[in-house]
Amino acid sequence: MDKSRKQRLWEIIFQADSKAGRTFDVFLLIAIFISILAVILESVDTINEEHRQLLRILEWVITIIFTAEYAVRIYVVRKPHRYIFSFYGIVDFLSILPSYLGLILLGSQSMLVIRALRLLRVFRILKISRYTKAGNTITSALKSSLVKISVFLFAIVMLVIIIGTMMYLIEGKDNGFNNIPTSIYWAIVTLTTVGYGDIAPHTVLGQLLASLVMIMGYGIIAVPTGIVTAQVMSEKYSNPMKSCPDCNDDNHPADAAFCKSCGSSLEKNK
Repeated sequence: MDKSRKQRLWEIIFQADSKAGRTFDVFLLIAIFISILAVILESVDTINEEHRQLLRILEWVITIIFTAEYAVRIYVVRKPHRYIFSFYGIVDFLSILPSYLGLILLGSQSMLVIRALRLLRVFRILKISRYTKAGNTITSALKSSLVKISVFLFAIVMLVIIIGTMMYLIEGKDNGFNNIPTSIYWAIVTLTTVGYGDIAPHTVLGQLLASLVMIMGYGIIAVPTGIVTAQVMSEKYSNPMKSCPDCNDDNHPADAAFCKSCGSSLEKNK
């Protein structure tokens, strides 16, 4: 009976295919958003002074919910230590830690530390990707695109170094380009089409180069977007993903037999 209950709990918590699993995910998503909203409102002095008690009660209710979720996850997985030290396990632990540390660090001298720790609750937003298929798809697509994007970013770094050096030679210190790092900063700002305007070329040749960089920026922005979009579409129409019952890694093809992270069997039976 205990094994059957653990199996049922595991399916609800780690699988979103059933109605109960989807309800569980939606409930936790709402709790996360309410918690983040509470953190934001708590930073507004007027709201905090007027509704401090309500915000504290709300925070502790959500903390207890997340604590129960963390405990149940440890209970249902086959190898708890793998989940505890996994990425999501650490995120789950950090999401409840600040509230309990606030009870230990008492005294006026520690108020600043407590306030900083309580702000760490905002990292609960990292839990969101676990409960949405779209989040899992994007995460998987970004991982698959990492090499391509890394090569692209390396090419961009070389490009801005070359452009910055050229602009330093063309404009020089008289026009605000005091050194190569400053010129590289200008190249990055211009290439990304941000354009702060704190530094601008004054010579005809410098303005011509700036114009080419601006036009180039529109094309460059589209490259990583295209890479990730293509990978997302590939992930969308590929086989559905499986979750590991031990470490909670959910990036496994449907036909996978073992977890690529910890090597455990992906079979649901405990």
